Amino acid sequence: MTRPLRSLSLDDLRRRTSMKWQTYGADVLPLWVAEMDAPIAPAVQQALTEAISTGDTGYPMLEPYAEAFAQFATDRWAWTPDAATTRVVSDVMGGAVEALRLVAPPGSVVVLSPPVYPPFYGFLQAAGWEVREAPLGSDGRLDLVAVADALPGAAAYFLCSPQNPTGVVHTAEELAAVAQLADRHGVRVVVDEVHAPLTHPGETFVPYLAVPGTDDAFVLTSSSKGWHLAGMKAALLIGGAATSEDLARLPWVADHGASHLGVLAHTAALRDGRDWLDALLVDLVENRELLADLLAEHLPAVRYAAPRATYLAWLDCRDLAPEVARAPGAWFLEHAKVALNEGADFGAGGAGHVRLNLATTPGILERAVAQMAHSVGRAGSRPRDV
Repeated sequence: MTRPLRSLSLDDLRRRTSMKWQTYGADVLPLWVAEMDAPIAPAVQQALTEAISTGDTGYPMLEPYAEAFAQFATDRWAWTPDAATTRVVSDVMGGAVEALRLVAPPGSVVVLSPPVYPPFYGFLQAAGWEVREAPLGSDGRLDLVAVADALPGAAAYFLCSPQNPTGVVHTAEELAAVAQLADRHGVRVVVDEVHAPLTHPGETFVPYLAVPGTDDAFVLTSSSKGWHLAGMKAALLIGGAATSEDLARLPWVADHGASHLGVLAHTAALRDGRDWLDALLVDLVENRELLADLLAEHLPAVRYAAPRATYLAWLDCRDLAPEVARAPGAWFLEHAKVALNEGADFGAGGAGHVRLNLATTPGILERAVAQMAHSVGRAGSRPRDV
């Protein structure tokens, strides 16, 4: 059986030239940015190798990507997106900005539910929108009262589903309530569903456009997170049944950031990389449980609700010593040589937390937690060789 997160050694990974492995020195274990410590799926490797060997490096044909995703969504989620309201865009965040431009005038209010992926803030603010927060509840789930309070006067609600960084999978009932609130207040909904293929076994992902009352909404998706293709640019913007007139205003150049190799890679992943994805999910579930055990043994003051999707773990460090809890990401980088994402960057509710990338080997995970524990003065087990 293929084990994507059991295939590479630390030496293998340190030869990579991507951001994850080159931002920090060789003495730092990088468990931060959303790249996986795995080889790519064989089907994707074959598609890219064939393209390079034949000089097939021109401009992309976009339709196969949309068709492959539609079949994947039908098979996995019993939902088939409409080809008539599907467009290829450069990537998820670029496509989200294009969708929001269709429904939210410059300077208008866009609502977010933090803690959430930091570029949500960066892209919205760079494009001139005002950000209003409807924070998640203390249980990490959507706080529908907060959403109801935030929507009046807003133009759009930009939702993350499944949620990054918490790994929460929103339920059909929660999403239906969002749709009802949005309709009541005349707010358009745009949803980032890029982590949907990474919904863990036993959990149910509900596509937002499969929920009643979402005909005027947009979703963004991509194979980038599920199949370790962040460097292969291509994504899909999918509108509900009532978005045709909006999409007619989408700039014709909106798809120009999608690369031919990206489209080939994403299409191959969706069509022929499903077994690899399933094996990856087995590894991720094992890693999330391993992390729970490691924290209980070495850092019991850190609170952790195991994610139900994504390969991200959201760690509550507020009960650690004040000098750690103040900025735990900075502490662990300096004192433990472990790079994590600082929780404060994720908006309201993020301070005192860190985001840890679970998509690594068990050995690296064990070593990282041991170093973190040692840095806060707890006795950690000796990390094994990786």
